[in-house]
Formats: sequence, C-alpha cells, structure tokens
Amino acid sequence: MKVATYSRVSTRHREQKPEVQVGELRRYCKARRFKITHEIVDRAKGGTDDRPGFKQLMALVRAREVDAVVVVKLDRLFRSLKHLVNTMSEFEALGIKFIATRDQVDLTTPAGRMFVQILGSLAEFERELIRERILLGLDHARRQGKKLGRPKRNDDQAVQKLRKQGMSYQKIQRELGASKGAVWRALRLDPKKRLRKIQLERRSLGG
Repeated sequence: MKVATYSRVSTRHREQKPEVQVGELRRYCKARRFKITHEIVDRAKGGTDDRPGFKQLMALVRAREVDAVVVVKLDRLFRSLKHLVNTMSEFEALGIKFIATRDQVDLTTPAGRMFVQILGSLAEFERELIRERILLGLDHARRQGKKLGRPKRNDDQAVQKLRKQGMSYQKIQRELGASKGAVWRALRLDPKKRLRKIQLERRSLGG
C-alpha cells in the first residue's frame, strides 16, 4: 500500500523536531510493510490554515496518488472536530485509508471506520447545541426588549434627527437601543451628507 506520512511541529515551540515524528512513522510503516511515497512536514502555528504541507497532502489524496495517510496523532493533521470529520469524510469518499498511530485510529479496520461514524455523530450534536444556544440567546434578548437586526428606515431617521440635535454616538445608541454599527450606517445614509459628498467630489474634479 502506497502511503503519505504527515508530520507537523509548531513554530511556537522551537524544541520540537519533526525528525521524531518522521522516524516513528517510518518504523510503523516498515512494520506494516507500507511503501512510503511521500514524507510531508509542516512547520506552522497551531490552528493556522497556512500549511503548505497539508495542501500538498490533500492534492495527493484527491489525485489518488496514495492509498493511505499516516500520522502520529490526530492533532498533528486536524485543527478541530469539524475539520477532522469533514476531512475523514473526504478520505472515505475517495477510498483513502487513514491511520493515527498513537491514537490507535486505523480506517483499514472495521473498528476504525466505526470511530469515524461516532465522531460524525458528536460533530452533529455539537452543531445542534450551538444552534440551540443561539436561539435561546435571541429569545432572551427579545424578552428584554432589545431590537435585533438592522434598524428600519424610521429608525435611521431617528438616528439622523438625534445626531443633528448634537447627541453623541454613544448617547444615540443608549437612547434607541441600537448598536454602534447601526448608528454608523444610519448616519452614512443621511441624504444631506450624501449630497455634500457628491458636491465636494464635483468641485475637486472641476465640475
């Protein structure tokens, strides 16, 4: 079986050496009689998307140039549970096997494939919890009388009127229960300000 090994060390911890992971992966593949065709190493900050090695790995996977991907631990390759599930699903769709040696995850076995299904269920559960929290938060805000979403046209006019009276941005926010962004947008929509801006632009162009 042709495999690509993937190792990653953090640039924040200079004492980490990729050779440790590379050597461990070589020994594992030799014991399993896997043929290593690509050894990929990334040096990146934790959680970052700037990983040229990972991009190279996925290009190999999508081109079906390898049969399996082998890493030392799950966190060397995946940034989050969602990233793990999505990538595993893509591996499965492409027929690519995946092994994490220390975490004892092996998609070449029935137990390994079941593990991925369990992770998928956990990810779905996590998404539902987040959605439920958002809905509860919105409901709580409505019960407290807070206005949600972008203000209506009459709210824009109210902002403009209070501003013309000399009221500060913060006082307008408190008076109307509006966000800073909503106040800023309403004042930007003031037709008199737009007209003055157009007139100034014309003057600068000699119009």
